[in-house]
Amino acid sequence: LRRKSHARFAMKLITHNMLQSNVKGVQKGYPLGLRATKLNVLDVPFNKEFVKSMLMRLDYAVLRMAAKALGYNDLPEEIPADSSDNEEFLLKVHHAMNNLEVEEGTLICQETGREFPIKNGIPDMLLKENEVK
Repeated sequence: LRRKSHARFAMKLITHNMLQSNVKGVQKGYPLGLRATKLNVLDVPFNKEFVKSMLMRLDYAVLRMAAKALGYNDLPEEIPADSSDNEEFLLKVHHAMNNLEVEEGTLICQETGREFPIKNGIPDMLLKENEVK
């Protein structure tokens, strides 16, 4: 676990929330499991309006599941009713969504067990020839 500035691209949980397995025959390739072998914690400036906007677009349960897989257990089970005005909650979502960065690890299709490596912060979702639909 290392702290870094946010000057480069790497896989954050906001990205994980949008990825799915497109392997041939997969009925439900979302969400992908997540296992990190190298994790960084960034210090991205908090932007309340951005977090509120993204919260409406993300699958919160998947964000929470991925955060827990990385050892971050501060997200509540449900989104609070006052979420748009609850700065403590929004800061926790911001941290999970923007500050946790997987540098090395694996994304796992929960249906097939197919693993997609994450190297240097970039998920490799390329399919093998026999996996293409």
